[in-house]
Amino acid sequence: MTIKDIMNAEVHMVMPQDTLEKTLSIMESKHLNGLPVVNEEKQLVGIIVKADIYRFLSVTGHYETCPVEWAMSKDVVTVMPEETVEEAARRLRKHNIIGMPVVENGRVIGMISLENIVDFFISNH
Repeated sequence: MTIKDIMNAEVHMVMPQDTLEKTLSIMESKHLNGLPVVNEEKQLVGIIVKADIYRFLSVTGHYETCPVEWAMSKDVVTVMPEETVEEAARRLRKHNIIGMPVVENGRVIGMISLENIVDFFISNH
């Protein structure tokens, strides 16, 4: 079984110039902990997680205007759609993260989370 078989293909993304306020609103409404950050061509340029945003909440006024690019991580751990579920699970564990963008030819085509992988193992064992 490969990542493309279990990934979430409905990906919510933000752009570097989007505000942290907008980004957190998307995360909260969609029950997500992080979002890939992409350019106009939907090429991955970073990732933003709630912890990145929470750092800015303590600075009054900053949260509403701060762009995603100020808070995002640029060193993103990714997975390709043809990789196995086991490979993705090992990568999540190695980097101590809960999800990764699925990237093909530099573009985000999905997301894989720890929850997706646990669900896979539960349903197949």
